[in-house]
Amino acid sequence: MDPPAHTRYRRLLTGRFTVRRMRLLEPRIERVAADHLDAMAAAGPPADLVPAYALPIPSLVICELLGVPYADHDFFQDRSTRLALPGRDAQGATADLAAYLTELVGRKRKEPGDDLLSELTGELTDEEATNVALILLVAGHETTANMIALGVFALLHEGLAYEEDAAAGAEEELLRWLSVVHLGVPARAAPEDVEVAGVTVRKGETVALSLPAINRDPAMFEDPEALRLDRAEARRHLAFGHGVHQCLGQQLARIEMRIGYRALFGRFPDLRLAVPATEVPLRTDAAVYGVASLPVTWITGSPAG
Repeated sequence: MDPPAHTRYRRLLTGRFTVRRMRLLEPRIERVAADHLDAMAAAGPPADLVPAYALPIPSLVICELLGVPYADHDFFQDRSTRLALPGRDAQGATADLAAYLTELVGRKRKEPGDDLLSELTGELTDEEATNVALILLVAGHETTANMIALGVFALLHEGLAYEEDAAAGAEEELLRWLSVVHLGVPARAAPEDVEVAGVTVRKGETVALSLPAINRDPAMFEDPEALRLDRAEARRHLAFGHGVHQCLGQQLARIEMRIGYRALFGRFPDLRLAVPATEVPLRTDAAVYGVASLPVTWITGSPAG
C-alpha cells in the first residue's frame, strides 16, 4: 500500500512498537532465552539450534504480543515456513493461516484480552484485523528466527566472538552482512520515467531491489565483504527497508537478536559447530534466507554451562 491507505494502518500500529514498549518486553525475552538454554544444557550436546533456541524465542514473543495461544505455535511455524517457499504450497499455507486467524479474531472480538489482536478488533474490521495479524505473525518470527540461527552460524564459521559492546552493535553488522530477506518488495513500480545508474526505468515498469547488493555497497561500507563486528557504519544497512515502509517491528527484532546472542554465548562460550560448515543445510529456496538446521555442541561442565 501507499499513503493514504498505508498511513491509516501505520499510525494504528506504530504506537504499539515504540522503543519504550519493546524494551518493556526485555525481561520476558531474557526469561524465554534462559528457559530454552536450560533445556539445551539439561539435554546435553549436540543440539539443533533452530528448533531448540532460534525459533522458540521470537515465536513465543510474537504469540504473547498478538494474543495467539502458544499451544498453536507448531501450526503457524509450519505454515509460515511454507509461506516463504515458492509455488502452490505457499498459497495453501496462506489460506490455512488466514482461516485460523479469522476464527481467532472472532473470538477476540467476543472476549477481548490484554493483547494486540484484541486492540486491533476495536479499530479494524474482521478482514482488516486478520490481514494485519497475518503479516505481524509471519514477519514477527520468521525473519528474526533465521537471523538468530544464521547469525550464530556466521560467527562460528568466521571464528568471531560475539561482543555486545561493539561500536555499532554486533547485531547491526550481522544484519548488514547477512540480509536474510534478499529482495525488497519485488514489484517496485516507477510512477514516472526515472534514470537509475544510467538505465531508464519507464513509467509503470517494475524493478526488484537486491538488499545484499545494497548492504555491501563499497560506496557506503569499507571492505563490505568482510564481517567486522566493530564496524562503525554498520547501522547504515537497509535490512529493515527504508522510508515509510521501514520494518515496523525492527526494535523488537533488534532486542530479540541482542538477547538471543548474548544469552547463548554467555551460557556456552565454547559453542561450536557439531558438523563441518559445508554440511549445514541452507534455506536457498525460501524468501527468507537462513539455515534449515544448525547442529552445535559445547563442552559440558564448563563454568558458564
